[in-house]
Amino acid sequence: MEGIDGSGKSTQLILLERWMRSRGYPVHFTEWNSSALVRHSMQRGKKKNLLTPTTFSLLHAVDFADRLTYQILPPLKAGMIVLADRYVYTAFARDVARGVHPEWVRAVYSPALRPDLTLYFRVPIDISLERLLSGRLKIIGFFDRVRVLEIPETAFTPYRAPEIAFMNVNTPEELDLARGIAKELG
Repeated sequence: MEGIDGSGKSTQLILLERWMRSRGYPVHFTEWNSSALVRHSMQRGKKKNLLTPTTFSLLHAVDFADRLTYQILPPLKAGMIVLADRYVYTAFARDVARGVHPEWVRAVYSPALRPDLTLYFRVPIDISLERLLSGRLKIIGFFDRVRVLEIPETAFTPYRAPEIAFMNVNTPEELDLARGIAKELG
């Protein structure tokens, strides 16, 4: 699952994982930026503003390589279904938005397996922000270096894999479409 913070991807993944387990599917869950190898360096670098876009990209690549090696490939080889709260598409979007060359990012993540299905949750920024502010996120300050960058869909369409489905589950029509896809998948 992919989407901006507050898009609902984590909530939907938790619900999907519970649903799949209740029906006897062997499921493994993994999430972005969770490798113990780089967690401390990443937090320290962010906090002290030490990371260049390329360094940030490389740390995320190490995180991903570690998760691929220990959290994604072994469960897949064991016949499990891997649910990922963000995958390489997050790296591609973030790194390119930060100014890292798209082909370089693609090369760094070339060992990634193509997922069978990727759902991208579209949500308007105001709804995302409202969700973040009302729930789990507490903002204690504002930094003028922070900016919101909206990347038009046409910018990444040439790189879009056929297994990615873009979902806006804020409208009844798109929710019905998502339900249809879920029903198709079993």
